Amino acid sequence: MENKNLSDKEPKKAPNGNKRNMFKFNLYWMYGLIFIMLVGLYVSNGASNSQEMNWTEFQSLARENAFSKITVFDKTKVVEATIKEDKRSLVLKNDSTKTSEITKVTVKIPSADKFSDFYDKSVLDNHIDTEVTYEEGQNAFWDLLISFGPFLLLIFVWIFIMRKMSGGASGGSGPGGVFSVGKAKAQLFDKDSDDKVTFKDVAGLSEAKEEVEEIVSFLKNAERYTELGGKIPKGALLVGPPGTGKTLLAKAVAGEAEVPFFSLSGSDFVEMFVGVGASRVRDLFRQAKEKAPCIVFIDEIDAVGRARGKNANMNSNDERENTLNQLLTEMDGFGSNSGVIILAATNRADILDKALLRAGRFDRQIHVDLPDINERKAIFQVHLRPIKIDDTIDSEFMARQTPGFSGADIANVCNEAALIAARGNKKFVDKNDFTNAIDRIVGGLEKRTKITTAEERRSIATHEAGHATLSWLLEHANPLIKVTIVPRGKALGAAWYLPEERQITTKEQLLDEMCATLGGRVAEELFLGRISTGASNDLERTTKQAHAMVAYFGMSERLPNLNYYDSNGQEWSMTKPYSEETAKLIDSEVQRIINEQYDRAKQILTENKEGHNQLAKVLLEREVIYVEDVELIFGKRAWVSRSQEIIEQQERAEAAKALADSTTEVVENEAVTELEQVKE
Repeated sequence: MENKNLSDKEPKKAPNGNKRNMFKFNLYWMYGLIFIMLVGLYVSNGASNSQEMNWTEFQSLARENAFSKITVFDKTKVVEATIKEDKRSLVLKNDSTKTSEITKVTVKIPSADKFSDFYDKSVLDNHIDTEVTYEEGQNAFWDLLISFGPFLLLIFVWIFIMRKMSGGASGGSGPGGVFSVGKAKAQLFDKDSDDKVTFKDVAGLSEAKEEVEEIVSFLKNAERYTELGGKIPKGALLVGPPGTGKTLLAKAVAGEAEVPFFSLSGSDFVEMFVGVGASRVRDLFRQAKEKAPCIVFIDEIDAVGRARGKNANMNSNDERENTLNQLLTEMDGFGSNSGVIILAATNRADILDKALLRAGRFDRQIHVDLPDINERKAIFQVHLRPIKIDDTIDSEFMARQTPGFSGADIANVCNEAALIAARGNKKFVDKNDFTNAIDRIVGGLEKRTKITTAEERRSIATHEAGHATLSWLLEHANPLIKVTIVPRGKALGAAWYLPEERQITTKEQLLDEMCATLGGRVAEELFLGRISTGASNDLERTTKQAHAMVAYFGMSERLPNLNYYDSNGQEWSMTKPYSEETAKLIDSEVQRIINEQYDRAKQILTENKEGHNQLAKVLLEREVIYVEDVELIFGKRAWVSRSQEIIEQQERAEAAKALADSTTEVVENEAVTELEQVKE
């Protein structure tokens, strides 16, 4: 079957083989013809009412007073004379048919001085009354511009508007054009792009990487999946906290997939004009269908995918809602989108519309979580490649020091460490630079110039020593790393801990953490006899934690197994889901839990008064103390952290695997030796 949709660029052929329509009509030809006609009219109009004359004839007619006005052009040496009506027959005696048309004559004169002498003599001898004026000269180009300027301006404006409307070479679909408002602003990446990000550049995220690698495999080898009756997924949604690498993963897909990749942000659809968002969605999918198979990546899709009817500012005519409706239709409507895969990213999946998340639009939700210790180690290795480091840098140690850090935070740590080393005129970045970078990111900029009195320093040291003592003595409290009384950021002192990376938290762990957090306020009351505002942040954290235990986790004795938390954030926005009596009961339970942990912290610090005072004294003298200093005072910590246990288990597993591999190799070698002996 022949394809009847011939391209416009291919000339149609006649049956005899000759090409037809070889010359196509162009609109610019019409513009050229109009311009030539206007110039011809101007020239013919200028020449129709004027006649040339030689100098001798002009002199004789001038003496007979045949001209009413004479204009002399000095530069061009041309005289233009206006004929009197009663003298026209005398001037045009050779051609009486043009008497009514010719009103002027032009003469080439020897010079302006010669004409002046002639005119003065004619006035004396013949008493002529002709008016004479002198000008520098005629400017034909200026006259032409004045005559045709308005027409040319209209033509150029018309050409500009037509090219904009047709999206021609002048950039009708380019950025900023008045007629490109409804065009999609997607960036197109193809396989020939120089700046590529591959899956090798994405450290960690092993599970999420497998999911998106499968999408790339779908596009490269679709037959392997479709021959079994399967269908290529229509979309995948990357969900996770900020900085975990969702956009980086999408860039890796663009670098690995050998298909066109459209990238844009959700906010690119939002515009002040009504209907623009929906128009851009249509244009985006039109471009994608033309280049199918391809991938369309929409970053921060929550800008247009917010749940309909849940926002007070959204109504039936809201622009964002219209854009979302068009997006839903394009992703899974009556139209065919075969070969177009939608990849989107957001950190607010809870506010997205349910129709957008259903199967058939986003078939997969890929959760990109914060990296664990092994993934952080791999991320450090990626970001340490371009940095000149020395032998003291250990990526595993750096991974242990950065719990809860995202991939973006780790990249910031590496960059900040390099800047700190450069500030110190070092040739390599060492371990101290990375430690200082982590401290600066977590605690803020160090402010050694901040003025504090001796009494304030003693109060801060006592407060921080209270935290350090309790965190060391409590089983489930986070292990201590470093304590300082040097002001950082908004804090006058700070303590760094190594939180355990656990998936669930028990009631005992929450209570130990609250007790350690209250240690600063307890130490001030016990050893200074007064309390200060320095514990404001500690009290805020413990209050929120106790409230969560009662209202969300069901860990209260008087309100057990109850949860008043709305995970969707939509159902209980107007009223509380409990009565006033329950609210009072929650408040009393929160107060009871905090008071119990406060009394517990007071008892522990009282029993370890000498160790606390010694720790506070060392902190006053040195301003910074580490784990080794606390261990010298209180002895080795009785409990090993869960993260340390995991690391030790991994090390034991790797050692066992290495031993098994070596044993297998020995057995194989022995078997080969025996076989050779048998052959001999």
